Amino acid sequence: MSRRGWLTRFTEVPPRYFVRSAGLPPSSVPVPHFSPTTMTKNRLEAFSDGVLAIVITIMVLEMKVPHDASGQALIPIIPVFLSYVLSFVYLGIYWNNHHHLLHAAHKVSGAILWANLHLLFWLSLIPFVTGWMGENHFARNPTLLYGAVLILCAVAYFILQNAIIAAEGRDSALAKAIGADRKGWASLGFYALALLVGLKFHQVSLALYIIVALMWLIPDRRIETALSNERGHKR
Repeated sequence: MSRRGWLTRFTEVPPRYFVRSAGLPPSSVPVPHFSPTTMTKNRLEAFSDGVLAIVITIMVLEMKVPHDASGQALIPIIPVFLSYVLSFVYLGIYWNNHHHLLHAAHKVSGAILWANLHLLFWLSLIPFVTGWMGENHFARNPTLLYGAVLILCAVAYFILQNAIIAAEGRDSALAKAIGADRKGWASLGFYALALLVGLKFHQVSLALYIIVALMWLIPDRRIETALSNERGHKR
């Protein structure tokens, strides 16, 4: 028998055989069960956290260090800093909600993986639109493009959320926690309004972006509450 064939035969031997050969009762050593259809969410969470960390790092690098040591040299950087603060808050909100969303998931499907990548794609564009908006002192076109990326991020998050609900089931704790998702739909409405109004009054668009960020800054405890209730019922 070839070396490769021997290795194949060796790996096919059931783990219980080695337990019996050692003279131990079969029940004394637990043998893990691996299902080929089961995917864990740990890698998904680690990858997403890494991407968001890189996005924030890239964004802060857009603030160029002035070569002048006077306070006047910081004035041109103020719009860039303000746009950075707004985007940092948005990324923090997405990271927080993404954490709660995956915490409520018990399994990961292919649809969830692709939906998560779709969300990360739009989030990765935030440093570009943030820098463009800040460098041009919140001019109309950069501000509108910023809003377009925000609404696409919101749509991508909505797709991911529904992919997880589809995998968990309509009777899951996550589905009950999300419910009609009025807050999510209200955010999409504000973004759409900001894009429409921004064609003439882009300052109003910026104000609407801030309002949506403030809406989500208040901790959303729907998922936490639903999971706590589910654990309480199981006890």
